[in-house]
Amino acid sequence: MDIISLFIIFLTIEVFESNWQKSETLYGLLENNYKIYRTSIFIYFLLNFSFIYSIFLVIYLQNNSFWMLSIVGIKFLDIAFKLNIMSKINDNIPLEEIIPNIQMSFIFRYMNAIIYPLTFLFATNYFSF
Repeated sequence: MDIISLFIIFLTIEVFESNWQKSETLYGLLENNYKIYRTSIFIYFLLNFSFIYSIFLVIYLQNNSFWMLSIVGIKFLDIAFKLNIMSKINDNIPLEEIIPNIQMSFIFRYMNAIIYPLTFLFATNYFSF
């Protein structure tokens, strides 16, 4: 499969993830994540498919460059951070004690759909720098 096809799939997955988590505030985003987490942690990991897809890309392309592994690492830290927050929510700790509430603008909400796929293009040396 060519790099552009993999890029488009990556972009689509990132937009999907942004849409199922969509909220006006950070607390709303965490609440959307928590609803899925309460249902099943396996469904939660399946809905964070970009992490699985980025691991697939590392293996499929045999690309363990700094940029590619950065994508996997940041995605891992993102999921770990959210799981930590959700476990604290499960322990009835108020969100105000864990993290401040911030507004999620349109650009902030879809920034992952720009940053990760572009980083993927840099990781595959698509631009031939």
